[in-house]
Amino acid sequence: MEAEDAPAWAAWLEASALGAAARESLWLYPLVSVAHVLAVAVLVGSILVFDLAVLGRGRCLPVAASARLILPLARCAFAAAALSGLVMLAADATHLVGNPAFLAKGALLALAGANVLLFHRLAQPDLAAPVAPLARGAAALSALLWLTVAAAGRSIAYF
Repeated sequence: MEAEDAPAWAAWLEASALGAAARESLWLYPLVSVAHVLAVAVLVGSILVFDLAVLGRGRCLPVAASARLILPLARCAFAAAALSGLVMLAADATHLVGNPAFLAKGALLALAGANVLLFHRLAQPDLAAPVAPLARGAAALSALLWLTVAAAGRSIAYF
């Protein structure tokens, strides 16, 4: 996608002070990129550990105890990944909005977020209760979705 064909929000973000800083600073983009990779690693890793607990593969801790330990870490890692991702997006938003891997990552993120809501609202609202079959399905889907989000994010550089 050419810059002039990009949505107005992408052009605005790229022209913002954040976009300029991300492009012009010698250290900002590389540091944010490293922070993003680390945040995604912690996010996906913690989600996989929790999903395995829900699936009955994490025998060390019950689901409720796993949730108390792991989910706050996942939330913090998601916030760090989202903030660092925003900085990287601002550097080149008009180009990225046409990138197929970026678009796939966005769609997969939306699906993964919807799955989180499904799990916590419908499938297993009481983490101390025995694991429901729907919760096991949501956990398996969660593992698949978050791994594909990470893979799509890594693929952005190749399109």
